[in-house]
Amino acid sequence: MEGKKTIKGRGAQINPHNKYRTQQYDQYFSEGIDMYEEENNRTSFIPSQAKTLVHKVDSPDVGMSYSANPYQGCEHGCIYCYARNSHQYWDMSAGLDFEKKIIIKENAPILFKEFISKKGWDFQPIHLSGNTDCYQPIERIQKLTRQILQIARDHGQPISIITKNSLILRDVDILQELAKENLLKVYGSITSLSEEIRKKLEPRTVTANQRLKIVEELSRLGIATGVNIAPIIPGLTDHEIPAILKR
Repeated sequence: MEGKKTIKGRGAQINPHNKYRTQQYDQYFSEGIDMYEEENNRTSFIPSQAKTLVHKVDSPDVGMSYSANPYQGCEHGCIYCYARNSHQYWDMSAGLDFEKKIIIKENAPILFKEFISKKGWDFQPIHLSGNTDCYQPIERIQKLTRQILQIARDHGQPISIITKNSLILRDVDILQELAKENLLKVYGSITSLSEEIRKKLEPRTVTANQRLKIVEELSRLGIATGVNIAPIIPGLTDHEIPAILKR
């Protein structure tokens, strides 16, 4: 990939091979006879009618029992995101595809309501953003997360959320109602206080200062709010833990 310009505003710079594909297309020699098919840097959105939304989490590495993700792929483009590999199940790459080709589960609110209305459901907490951020930029238009929160409020369903986006403040009216019934916990993800590092690791997220304002505002409104300091990267962000805690 020698000679290629850096793609600004993107975490990944290439589309690595999807391990489930038997064929692939790439540029191996810059002097090749055929012109390389360059893609533009715009994000595309793919509407989808999902079959399921809420999934049981069996992994011992994460502290949740059930998760729901109204979007697949995430425009935030965090280079370290473990959810990147899941994009391969959709016949796309864990690289640029993950942050440029976002699948919108248009029927997510319907599926959510159907799940929590099942006979025998014991109303265990359901985590939003277990895979990709439920408040990524397209939520401003789609409002799938807001609809899910409204359903949770109306049915007394406990919810937990983790996000990097200040868009969550749009929904403080519903969040407060959930919090009054002790049905909500929100976590803000803060990786670094350095703008230089953020732009490299999390190119399309809000600044650390803005994330701290989210924590401050939600706490002021009586919403149970925590901070997730992760990932901790030795030699890059580990030294920032005391400063983040102090802030």
